[in-house]
Amino acid sequence: MAGRRGGRVNIAGAMCFKSGHRPRMFFKLHVHRRRRGEPKTFAWRDYRDFIRMVHLQLGAPVVWVWDNLSVHLQQEIFDFAEEHKDWLVIFHLPPHAPEINPQEGIWSLLKRALADFAAADLAHLTRVIKRKPKEIQYRPHLITGCLPPTGLDLHGLIETLDITDST
Repeated sequence: MAGRRGGRVNIAGAMCFKSGHRPRMFFKLHVHRRRRGEPKTFAWRDYRDFIRMVHLQLGAPVVWVWDNLSVHLQQEIFDFAEEHKDWLVIFHLPPHAPEINPQEGIWSLLKRALADFAAADLAHLTRVIKRKPKEIQYRPHLITGCLPPTGLDLHGLIETLDITDST
């Protein structure tokens, strides 16, 4: 999302579902202020660090389901997954299939919440973009509501992968 005087705010998100527990959502922002040499968006290292943070917060193995954004398909991400296969499994959704990505439901909620919003500057935009996902985080029914429209069966996936943990 672009600010009025330039710059942009990108957001990465992860929804976490575990049988018998409330769903959780994590997010990370990347603010680009249009400074020379500053990265415009997330790099593979940012996604790697995000995955690590989610894993540490959950204290459990992670099954990461991703769309086909080009940075998600970089070899470094595959190498990272291979190095951490004891706690990380990455699946990629088919190309052009946002209807089966539950995270798209979160982005839809966020966009609706910002529909009539006009930021005064990039700092204002950043504050609001941080606040809105936090509001969603504390409403687990909103997170859960993004799963049924996808048709994904998490219980079946968990059984298929034989994912167990002691937490």
